Amino acid sequence: MLPRLSLLARSALKGAGTTRGVRVVSTLPEMPPCDFQPTPYKGISYEDAMQRRKSNLTPALLTYYKKPVMVYQGHMQWLWDVHGQRYLDLFAGIVTVSVGHCHPKVKEAAKEQLDLLWHTTNVYMHPPIHEYAEKLTSYLPGDLKVCYFTNSGSEANDLALLMARLHSGSFDIISFRNAYHGASPYTMGLTAHSTWTYNMASGFGHHHTMNPDVYRGLWGGAHCRDSPVQTDRSCSCAAGECMAKDMYLEQLHEVLRYSTGKRVAGFFAEAVQGVGGAVQYPKGFLKEAFAMIRERGGICIADEVQTGFGRLGSHFWGFQTHDVMPDMVVMAKGIGNGYPLAAVVTTPEIAQSMTQALHLNTFGGNPVACAVGSAVLDVMKEDGTQQNSAEVGTYFLLELAKLRDEFSIVGDVRGKGLMIGLELVKDKGTREPLPGPDVISIWEDIKDMGVLIGKGGFYGNVFRIKPPMCLTKQDVDFGVAIIRRAIEKYCEQTQQTSAAAVN
Repeated sequence: MLPRLSLLARSALKGAGTTRGVRVVSTLPEMPPCDFQPTPYKGISYEDAMQRRKSNLTPALLTYYKKPVMVYQGHMQWLWDVHGQRYLDLFAGIVTVSVGHCHPKVKEAAKEQLDLLWHTTNVYMHPPIHEYAEKLTSYLPGDLKVCYFTNSGSEANDLALLMARLHSGSFDIISFRNAYHGASPYTMGLTAHSTWTYNMASGFGHHHTMNPDVYRGLWGGAHCRDSPVQTDRSCSCAAGECMAKDMYLEQLHEVLRYSTGKRVAGFFAEAVQGVGGAVQYPKGFLKEAFAMIRERGGICIADEVQTGFGRLGSHFWGFQTHDVMPDMVVMAKGIGNGYPLAAVVTTPEIAQSMTQALHLNTFGGNPVACAVGSAVLDVMKEDGTQQNSAEVGTYFLLELAKLRDEFSIVGDVRGKGLMIGLELVKDKGTREPLPGPDVISIWEDIKDMGVLIGKGGFYGNVFRIKPPMCLTKQDVDFGVAIIRRAIEKYCEQTQQTSAAAVN
C-alpha cells in the first residue's frame, strides 16, 4: 500500500469554490506509484533527534522547514521520512543525487569495493583511482586529462583557485556577483552572496563583475538565454545581436580596467548559477568573457559542481552549452551520486604548476569513492540520464511556464534540462521579490503535500528544482500540480485578507 498524504496536506484540499483570478481545485492527483517498499524504521525518535541536533550539532547547521523532515530511506526519485511519509524529491540533496537515491548498480559497486579495500592514501597506488581517472577524462574534450580528486566542491574550487594563481603567476581572480563557489575560507572570496559571507576578511585578490542576469539585471530581453522559456522582458535587438550581452561584457571590461593589474590569475563561472537561483547568462556572453580573461593571461575555470554530467540535457557539460573550452573543470555533487567525491580536471601544463611543493589530499581519490564515481558514469550511459534530462526537463519547464501565465506572483521560469528555477515576485512589472514569509508559506505547503524543492536566489524567492535525473513525466505532472495548488492556496488567502481589510 502506498503511503498516503499527511493529514496536514489533506486539510489543504478542503474548501471548494472560486475566487477572482484564481482557479481553485478541490482534489490533487494521486502520487505516482512506486514498487519499492521501505524497511520499517526502528531508530531514535523524531523528538530525540531534534534534541540531539540542538545539543550536539553546530547551531550554524541550516535546517529546511519549520518542522524539519527527518529522512530515513531513499530509492531513485523518492524519499521516506521516519513516519513513513513518501516524498517526490525535486532537489536531489542540493543537486547531488544524479542517477537516483541508492541506485542499485552504484550501491553494488560500493559494496564490492568495501569488501576489497576501504582506504589507502594516494602515496600508494590502488586500481580504482587509475581506472576512474581514465574513464572520467574520456568524457572531457581537448587536453583536459589530469585529475586531482577531493571530497567536496569547496575543496575542489579551493584547489582550482590555487592552481590558477600558481600557473598564471598572478593573484587577481574574477567571479560573478550572485555566484556561489563554496564556503571554505579561501572560496568565500569567490562566492559573491552576502547571505553566505561572514563579517571577516576573505576577499583578498577577488573581484566580482556584474551578474549578467537577463531577468533581474539591468539589461535583458526575450531572446537572451539558452532555455525553452524566455523572460517576458521586451527586446528590440536585431537578429543575431544581443545588447544585453554587450553591456554586461563592458561591465567585466570595467572591472579588468580599474580593479586588477594588467594580468589576472583566472575567472570562475558556473554554466547556470545554482545557489543564485538558476540564473542564465545571455547567449554568447561566456565565450567573449573567456577571451577577455585569456588576453590578460588568466585561466578560465568552469564550475560544473551543479551543472555537469548531463543535467542540462543538450550536452554532458554545462560549459559546452556556451561553446567554450575551459582550462579547468571543477566537479562535485552529482559526480558521486551523493558519495563524498569531487575533482578538478585540467591540462598537463597547468597541473605541472602543483609540483612546486608537496601536495596531498588524504581522502581524495579514495578507493570506494572512485568505484562509486566509475559506476555513476556507467549508469548515466546505460540509463540515458542526459537524454532524459533533455526530454523531461523541457517538459517540466514548459509546464511550469503555464504557471507564469496563470499567476501574477510567478515572475520567471528559467533553466535548461533538469536545472530549473521558478522566481516569485510581488509585482511582475517591477520584479519586486515576493516577501520571504510569503515564499516560505508556499514552500511549506508544497512539502506538506509530498514534494521537496529547494529555495535560493539572493532574496530567497526562487524555487530551485533540480531532481534526480531519473525523473519521469508522470512525476512532473504530480510536482507541477502540487506547486500550482500551493500557489492557488496562497492567492486565495491573500485575496481573502485583502477583502477583509477593505470591509
